[in-house]
Amino acid sequence: MNNRVIAIASPSNDAYSETFIRAHKNYLPGNVLFYYGDLLPNRLEGEKGMLIEKMGLPRRFAHWAKRRVVGLDYSHTLSHALLTSFRENSVDVVLAEYGPTAVSVMNACKQGQIPLVVHFHGYDASLKSVLTQYSDDYRTLFKFAEKIIVVSKKMQSTLTEMGADAKKIVRTACAPDDSFFKITPNYASKNFLSIGRFVDKKAPYYTVLAFSRIAKNFPEARLIMVGEGSLLNATKNVARSTGVLDQIDFVGAQSPEIIREYLANSIAYVQHSVTAENGDSEGTPVAILEAGAAGLPLVSTKHAGIADTILHEKTGFLVD
Repeated sequence: MNNRVIAIASPSNDAYSETFIRAHKNYLPGNVLFYYGDLLPNRLEGEKGMLIEKMGLPRRFAHWAKRRVVGLDYSHTLSHALLTSFRENSVDVVLAEYGPTAVSVMNACKQGQIPLVVHFHGYDASLKSVLTQYSDDYRTLFKFAEKIIVVSKKMQSTLTEMGADAKKIVRTACAPDDSFFKITPNYASKNFLSIGRFVDKKAPYYTVLAFSRIAKNFPEARLIMVGEGSLLNATKNVARSTGVLDQIDFVGAQSPEIIREYLANSIAYVQHSVTAENGDSEGTPVAILEAGAAGLPLVSTKHAGIADTILHEKTGFLVD
């Protein structure tokens, strides 16, 4: 059914780390429309202005309504604008990226009798505050959704315990782009590669501490860290205090093309994911799948979907 109209609903337009959403936009069979802009999407990619403007309401109405300066309910108005756009574009099915997004678009789908598929990715099925806040909403969502996509066995178990129907759940990790399978690493360098946001669940400082032990015995070794985030400066300080700052390249966020070059010129991929104090954890990191597709040995932790992906002592090494 390549002529079906698929509406993807996502909070952000193009977060650099959300390569899996870009893949959904580019590769799902059918006519894909991309809605974004907030927890309850208020824009359609390729169209100017907010959805409420097409209803004849001024842009400033959104600001007023959100502050409840006028008597109309903001979320109800945006939901109606979203449904109007779904109907105008003959949307056949909605794919909601993340659980909270699915909850926010659920009413529009109900009113329009449009099937809803929810794709959980990580924080939305692990963060304690999210699971508490959306406990009741998730149970309603589980009943309404046509399918519930999860990316790991751990996530499947969590949502089943919350009331999701096991028959509705589809477990599949986000696949790497085919271009990563065409990489042939030369294994000639002494470079270790790490890719990911500098946030608690990625534990980049632990990666630096582990590398510092390698660097003592192999001074020619280097660590390339791709990504940005709130823990970047703290991680640099750890590198400085352990004496390995000069052996680590902090290169920031990079394009898929540059990342493929790093993969081709590294000896192994390293990721030290943990469960953060607030419960936040991985789904199945796409970067690990991309590195595995490229043929690099993977060194990582027994965490969430990572343990579903790495065959210990065959395709890499898993540690506690």
